[in-house]
Amino acid sequence: MPSIVRPVLFLAGLACATAALAEQGDHVEVSAPWIRALPGTLPAGGYMTLANAGDEPVTLTGVDSPAFGHAMLHRSSVAGGQGRMEHVGELEIPAHDAVALAPGGYHLMLMHATSPLRIGSTVPLTLHFADGSTRAVEATVRPANAQGIDD
Repeated sequence: MPSIVRPVLFLAGLACATAALAEQGDHVEVSAPWIRALPGTLPAGGYMTLANAGDEPVTLTGVDSPAFGHAMLHRSSVAGGQGRMEHVGELEIPAHDAVALAPGGYHLMLMHATSPLRIGSTVPLTLHFADGSTRAVEATVRPANAQGIDD
């Protein structure tokens, strides 16, 4: 085999393998990202819909933002008549399906804002997935009484 053929075949194979191993974040469509700003130093909540257009489940494992000292996935629930919030280590988004991060359910808990949040401004968030990929998102800051991005 001529010496040029081996490198060409290697690169062609590498290109095919790379395409087959598309990053999880590439398959996720983010819609209506917003943050509910609470007064003072109270944590803010982050909400959005995550739609997985891929053929395999995608796992969201975390979030960070330069606008907050700490950020994590949370879930609100009611058990025995008591409302509670709990940290969630990961959130699976099934193939060809969507998961809503919404008030009263799964959400982003955003703590220790680095500066006051201004209603109408946007805040950068980075979503982290199980394969190590990330997805940048700009979330709109809404008032404390908002129930959605349009409130």
